[in-house]
Amino acid sequence: MATEYAPQTRDQWAPQGRPPRRHVLPPALRAPIEARTWREFGYLMLSLPISVLLFVFAVTMTSLGMGLLITFLGVPVLALCLAGCRGLGAMERARARVLLKLDVADPAPVRPKPGGGPMSWMGAMLKSGTSWRHLLYAVLHMPWAVFAFSVSLTFWSYGWAMLTYPLWQWTFPVYAGVDGLQLYGDSTHNVYLDSPVELGLTGAVGLLLTLATPWLIRGLAAADRVMVAGLLGPSRLATRVSELESDRGVVVDTAAADLRRIERDLHDGAQARLVALAMDLGLAKEKLTDDPEAAARMVDEAHGEVKIALQELRDLARGIHPAVLTDRGLDAALSAVASRCTVPVRVEVDLPARPAPAIEGIAYFTVSELLQNVSKHARASRATVEVWQTADRLMLQVSDDGQGGADTTAGSGLAGLAERLDAVDGILVVDSPAGGPTTVTAELPWRG
Repeated sequence: MATEYAPQTRDQWAPQGRPPRRHVLPPALRAPIEARTWREFGYLMLSLPISVLLFVFAVTMTSLGMGLLITFLGVPVLALCLAGCRGLGAMERARARVLLKLDVADPAPVRPKPGGGPMSWMGAMLKSGTSWRHLLYAVLHMPWAVFAFSVSLTFWSYGWAMLTYPLWQWTFPVYAGVDGLQLYGDSTHNVYLDSPVELGLTGAVGLLLTLATPWLIRGLAAADRVMVAGLLGPSRLATRVSELESDRGVVVDTAAADLRRIERDLHDGAQARLVALAMDLGLAKEKLTDDPEAAARMVDEAHGEVKIALQELRDLARGIHPAVLTDRGLDAALSAVASRCTVPVRVEVDLPARPAPAIEGIAYFTVSELLQNVSKHARASRATVEVWQTADRLMLQVSDDGQGGADTTAGSGLAGLAERLDAVDGILVVDSPAGGPTTVTAELPWRG
């Protein structure tokens, strides 16, 4: 269904966005000199000595602890091994954060029972799945680090050496007494890279290796990213629990803010009018016998105040949860919101059924806030609202032809809206380049 509504008024304001950064060289040519390539190459070079240290520590302490399990001494040795692996894991997370730009959250600390002493600490350490994952990382990373070190160093050094070979080929006849780099030699003949054609082919092969090696390095570093994130970070369950705790805080804060808004609106609006109305009716009652005409005028004014108070209460109720949304669904409710926007809005709702009431309410208020942004900031001449279902997700999209520049930086209305959607496993994506147009897409779980 498509419906279009006419404008009433228009405000003008929009932030200015930054133009995108432009590169002179394409990615394939600038990769060998990019800082990212050299950071990841440095990470792979450092991985070998560090992984050897981790491997030796983990294997030695684990073997010693397992061997001593026949006595009580094996338990503290294993606990110390796991604690050491956790400490070395913190170093690895810091190294990945600096060189790979991979920000892995610290796992939950070991929590022994209060007052349990060393035995409680050792028991908590041995029961911690995170600690054993750190030990597994220390054992598995060493063979991978040897492979990644060898491959990246070989390709990187050979690529640059062959690329620059025409520049340093002169050192062979001057210092080694041969014509160039020897490819083959026996008692009958020798093959050197010394002719102009051979120098050109060597440089061309070196160029290909130099251009291809950064992508090889990125692939090897990607495997390291997976290992660090999967073995040294918090578990999926712990991460999910943390997300739910954060989402619960957002929901509680949002509900408290809404309650404060409702209380303020009631106190400053309808409640104040009803108090004044009661006073006016009291005065009219006193004047009813002495001055009936004045009492009639006061009753008439009170009647007008009653109508205004009723309208304010209707607006307040619509802001809490509109009746049209409950009775007729998103199509009618969003059409009512669009009719109050300051620019023409086309509404298209294509839903096979109604989602869960909570999701329906969040979708309604999301579109309402986005259309308010269009009215206040976009400088748009028209806007579009589209709602549809994809698999088990409810999709919303609000577009306008305004001057763009909207973002979700901290403190903006879009940032708060993104937090509300995240609290119910939703996503908010903003595409608003400077100069427009602006497209805001929201994704919510269906939960029908």
